[in-house]
Amino acid sequence: MSKITRALLSVTDKTGLLPFAQRLHGLGVELVSTGGTAKALRDGGLPVRDISDLTGFPEMLDGRVKTLHPRVHGGILHIRSNVEHQAAVAEHGIEPVDMVVVNLYAFEQTAAKPGVRFAEVIENIDIGGPSMVRSAAKNSADVAIVTSTADYDAIAAEMEANGGALSLATRWRLAKAAFAVTAAYDTAIANALETLSEPEGTEEQLAKPVAEVSHEAMRLNLPRKGTLRYGENPHQRAAVYTDGTSAGIANARQLQGKELSYNNLVDLDACWELVSEFSETAVAIIKHTNPCGVATGDTVLQAYQSALAADPVSAFGGVLGINCEVDGAAAEQIAKLFVEAIVAPSFTGEALERFAAKKNLRLLQIAPVRATRAWKQISGGLLVQDADRGSLTDVELRVVTQRQPTEAESTALRFAWTVCKHVKSNAIVYARTFAGHGQTVGIGAGQMSRVDAARFGASKAVLPLDGTVAASDAFFPFADGLEVVAAAGATAVIQPGGSVRDPEVIAAADRLGMAMLFTGMRHFRH
Repeated sequence: MSKITRALLSVTDKTGLLPFAQRLHGLGVELVSTGGTAKALRDGGLPVRDISDLTGFPEMLDGRVKTLHPRVHGGILHIRSNVEHQAAVAEHGIEPVDMVVVNLYAFEQTAAKPGVRFAEVIENIDIGGPSMVRSAAKNSADVAIVTSTADYDAIAAEMEANGGALSLATRWRLAKAAFAVTAAYDTAIANALETLSEPEGTEEQLAKPVAEVSHEAMRLNLPRKGTLRYGENPHQRAAVYTDGTSAGIANARQLQGKELSYNNLVDLDACWELVSEFSETAVAIIKHTNPCGVATGDTVLQAYQSALAADPVSAFGGVLGINCEVDGAAAEQIAKLFVEAIVAPSFTGEALERFAAKKNLRLLQIAPVRATRAWKQISGGLLVQDADRGSLTDVELRVVTQRQPTEAESTALRFAWTVCKHVKSNAIVYARTFAGHGQTVGIGAGQMSRVDAARFGASKAVLPLDGTVAASDAFFPFADGLEVVAAAGATAVIQPGGSVRDPEVIAAADRLGMAMLFTGMRHFRH
């Protein structure tokens, strides 16, 4: 192993930079740096050599050209054991660079900013950084490439234990990670630029906000967050991959509990998507991606107790989604039920103390952001669609029966419709208002006919069905499904409408004295 004598540092993310550079300096490594990185190191009291001193050429073009120089890439790329390479660098006075520490411009964050200007997007495409990363990674037999702040401590420790050197195995590991970084970076650029309309090239056009168009190609490059014990069943291998953001179930922070399973993650995602629909406090209890109890309330405790009361048998061993901070009072009651996992934006200290006694219970803290696209694999390809963000407005709702819904029915109908969006088709949701809030009473999920969904939802009810309302994710193709709903005790129905037999269904509702709303919006969920 050869000792590292010179390191080139040029980073956008300066997390941990100074202590890492101090350890390098303590090992006798000369520090060469650029712009803001050099300033940060000098401000930390470290001696730094400017890149312009290494190249003999000043930084220019507003920093666009500073490391794109033979004295940089020659210093990185020459093979130390190659006599001709050694002669060439000696002839041109090129000094070896044994370590490159680089992380790239935050392109994805810039491109994702609302109203970002075209010129700003283009300016945040890093050129010199990826070039150095690729050069160092290609020559990993002689050069260490460091692209992750998370590697700083381990690298410094290994060097301190080995007289300033890194093993070939470590350099190879770092090189593979580096090529993954540049691949992901180029993928992000290609994906972002594909959503931009073509500029005309004038200063006026470049200063305008970018206009989005649809993707012609989808390029995926998702780092693996970790492997799972198994998939849906023990004989299936599984892993979780993340988009690298701080949002979503894949990026949620686990506060306690056993390792998350494949099924846990799928159910937690379904939970979070459902409760995120509500602006008021909401709790959903999910089993096999379908809700078995959902309710809103003035407090988490009230909403939880209402959700649990809807189907306490199915709730056993489920997962919970809560759309606001979980307090101690709610935690004390939730802890009495066996649940696999809970996801919420935050937990109070008292809640964490209550849950701590249940060491296997998985607690996830999630950033309150929802997915904008839905993905589904099919054999030979991938289906991509906008996430179902369809919501109701008073303008779109249309009463089609002789009887208008009461105020209480209207509140319950909106609640049931929101829940129904998250139930596998065919779906019927019975709901009511309880203590001024929404509460599910019976949920018929994943049935092959709508009339079966109506019957199954009614059969699941443990609370009274008389005076409930019902929501259907798609239209009633015949009056029989509506008649089952009415016979169960529902007094009002919300559905998309659009069937050729709508007049028959409306006539049946009038005959039964029901109120019925058409939304004009379907919510299939396959």
